[in-house]
Amino acid sequence: MRGYAVLAGSYAGATALFALGFRKSGRTLPSRIPPWDLLLLSAATYKASRLLAKDKITALVRAPFTRRKEAISASEVMDEPRGHGLRLAVGELLACPFCLAAWVGTSLVCGYAVAPRATRLAATGLSAVTLSDWLQYAWSITQERAEG
Repeated sequence: MRGYAVLAGSYAGATALFALGFRKSGRTLPSRIPPWDLLLLSAATYKASRLLAKDKITALVRAPFTRRKEAISASEVMDEPRGHGLRLAVGELLACPFCLAAWVGTSLVCGYAVAPRATRLAATGLSAVTLSDWLQYAWSITQERAEG
């Protein structure tokens, strides 16, 4: 449980440091996030989390904490955590897109508070890749049905 405590403490600590720094900067938080920006940030969170947890190319980030279990569809992989303590906890975080989503989403929202235009731009790129993925799957399904 110590590894999980370290991760939870790191998340809480980083979030608290951001909040403190933001407050000291004298900036004000947005009074609301427009629905379009929420959708953009959500799609970007989905894609960034999935890229970090499942993409073959980002395996180098996960490698110290996970081992390859199997390759799955669309150039994605299934990695399993290895080790014990903090190493295992980090491996579980890095192998789980649902787990990473809280960290990625928080990072994007913090970015949005500090630099909304730059964050929207980055989120737009990730969201475009998300939409492209969905279109690729739709094309594959359509092609399979057409070919019988």
